[in-house]
Amino acid sequence: MAASSLPVEHLFTLALQADTSAAYQVRGGPAGRRIIAAVAGGTFEGPKVRGTVAPVTGGDWVTVRPDKSFRLDVRLVLVTDDDAVIYMYYGGIVVDGQARSAPYFETGDERYTWLNNVQAVGIGSIDASGPTYEVYALQ
Repeated sequence: MAASSLPVEHLFTLALQADTSAAYQVRGGPAGRRIIAAVAGGTFEGPKVRGTVAPVTGGDWVTVRPDKSFRLDVRLVLVTDDDAVIYMYYGGIVVDGQARSAPYFETGDERYTWLNNVQAVGIGSIDASGPTYEVYALQ
């Protein structure tokens, strides 16, 4: 029997700033047009974890597919307000500015190792200032 809803817990709101002025594009490839942009920074804030996105450590490898949807491949370094370092990466799909993603986390900081076993989902939107996601842990 299929569930009509999935049990989730809100992890944080993630707001990213992409540096599209320095993006590289690979046009005419077999999968579509690739856009590679640096993540310039950002913030994340939730009930158990909050902090900033480390600048110049992340990137977004977007594939613009023939149907004009985007396939995401994003890697970030999150730095919590109490100085823990967390690697976050996710893939996803964007259609008409609406983004759906599947984030994963890696850290050795004992205060946040619980994130290593979280399967998350991100629901967001993308506008001129960059993407904003609500990130949830599947229960």
